[in-house]
Amino acid sequence: MSPAEAAAILFGTFAVLVILRIPVAFALGLACIPVFFISPRLTPSILFDQMFLSYNSFILLAVPFFLLAANLMNSAGITQRLIDLAKALVGHLPGGLGHINVVVSMMFAGISGSSTADAAGIGSLLIPQMKKQGYDASFSVAITACSSVMGVIIPPSILMVVWGGLMSVSIGALFLAGVVPGLLITLSLMAIVHIYARRRGYPVYARADFSELRSAFASAFFALMTPLIIVGGIVGGLFTPTEASVVAVAYTLIIGLFVYRTLTFMQLPGVLYDSARFAAISLFCIGTASAFGWILAYFKIPKAIVDVMATWGAGPIETGLIVAASFLIVGMFIDAIPAIIILGTVLFPMATAAGIHPVHFGIIGVVSLAFGLVTPPYGLCLLIASALGGIRLVEALRDVLVILLPMLGVLLFIILFPDLILALPRLLMPRFIN
Repeated sequence: MSPAEAAAILFGTFAVLVILRIPVAFALGLACIPVFFISPRLTPSILFDQMFLSYNSFILLAVPFFLLAANLMNSAGITQRLIDLAKALVGHLPGGLGHINVVVSMMFAGISGSSTADAAGIGSLLIPQMKKQGYDASFSVAITACSSVMGVIIPPSILMVVWGGLMSVSIGALFLAGVVPGLLITLSLMAIVHIYARRRGYPVYARADFSELRSAFASAFFALMTPLIIVGGIVGGLFTPTEASVVAVAYTLIIGLFVYRTLTFMQLPGVLYDSARFAAISLFCIGTASAFGWILAYFKIPKAIVDVMATWGAGPIETGLIVAASFLIVGMFIDAIPAIIILGTVLFPMATAAGIHPVHFGIIGVVSLAFGLVTPPYGLCLLIASALGGIRLVEALRDVLVILLPMLGVLLFIILFPDLILALPRLLMPRFIN
């Protein structure tokens, strides 16, 4: 089969299965089967071989451990301490609770590495409070969902761990490159909250005095140390990303059980079960997507795409826009991890040929896929926030689209100014950045 014929069978079968509402992880595996029977050199057993080979990865151990750390944080009530600190910092701004929502998401992102944990943990606490204080339900849901995408952009990030492991890119460099985009998204969201608050007359809190600010900071101090320990340890070469995820779990257990004493041993079995369940879903997606990606490579489909792109003469900016658009569209329909394995491996040679730095390419891909968490029909974070807000997803769509506009502006900034995105990793990890 030619690359075009193989691609037509693979993507055509996958699209039909998704339309039939087959779960994406199963659809990816089932889409491989027709190719195995058509090609005489392949057998169905290759599907299982490639799945098990993908699991034989030390770096992927970080996925369940970071999920466990996020769940422990939520169960230990650490989110409320971050909310109190955010209130002391920005509660006096117009639309105080909206600003608190954004800032808490930024701080929680530096702990959890998961956008869904961010949406569930913060949304369950803040959406009811926002509605009670007179905020529109649609806005409360939209700002919670959109701010939660920072969970996979600000380090540590589960998506960056998967990306770095698959593309052989420094995960520490990816973490550092995610700092500037994360801060820019925070500022853009706070600007939107300010505009909404002025137009709709949302309430504000009284400005916190120095003693209140000091008390809130002291209460959240140990939680705020988490990203410094994780990212600092990786950048400083003290431990690998996988070891960092284990350190995050150990540290969270210690502060939850013995420092804050808000986590009990009776809660641990439930937390472990939920973490194992979510990790199993993610890892199964990785397995079937890896088999799908192996077939793409076997039939040289990525090379064929690069050859076509070479005739267009696209430079770094044009290629960056194509990469971002591809990930934005795919992220609307499937989960980010299989999208990275399938689309990332296809687009990576094209980006390299166009002169895009591997770390810069990774940030474009991760940020684009993060936005897919709030765009239907997939929009997992939007679904979670809508359920917590007690409204239908379509009721929040208008506000989501308005809030997404400046976020897309940040994505364009990332594409246009790679040197600013790579400045921090070049400063702190120059051996990984050419």
